[in-house]
Amino acid sequence: MIRITEAAFVTSAPSLRECMPEGCMEVVFLGRSNVGKSSLINALTNRKNLAKKSSTPGKTRLINFFEVVFDKEGEKFHARFVDLPGFGYAKVSKSEQAAWQKNLTEFITMRASIRLFVVLVDARHPDLEIDKQVSLHIQSHLRPDQQMLTVFTKSDKLKQNELALIRKSYPNSMFVSVLKQRGIAKATEAIFHYLFEGTQA
Repeated sequence: MIRITEAAFVTSAPSLRECMPEGCMEVVFLGRSNVGKSSLINALTNRKNLAKKSSTPGKTRLINFFEVVFDKEGEKFHARFVDLPGFGYAKVSKSEQAAWQKNLTEFITMRASIRLFVVLVDARHPDLEIDKQVSLHIQSHLRPDQQMLTVFTKSDKLKQNELALIRKSYPNSMFVSVLKQRGIAKATEAIFHYLFEGTQA
């Protein structure tokens, strides 16, 4: 069994220039505002308030770094989780959106430590154009040493036949429900295998 046994918030950065030094392999979590990024990070690390949830979707503009330790049969593996601000927010000016889009693009394309992008999609809205565009953007910039994993959140809100349709359209994706604690262990193992073994379990 693979678990995350240690997790701690390290720092926040407003742009690539202020980010912490590279070195440790990084997993980047990104998705629309209110998709459940903070909740998933908390569930994966088994820490209730490790990643802070904003009361206003899209309010956070910081890149948040967390040190995590995976345990596989007593052996420790160190990695870093990176929580990017939610996209798709509307209550900011176009100039602010453009500036932050530039920051995100710089981070995604220039951060050498990134090994895995975890793209979160609300299972209730699986085919939104903004999610498709973000996934295509990530895929177009993937290096040979990077991979992307699509994770559908809030899967408890859907019926089995609805989930089956999404699985058919997105065969390599995963489904989680933080509320019901479904898929969390599988997601933890998948992230571990992507990072340390180069494949999904």
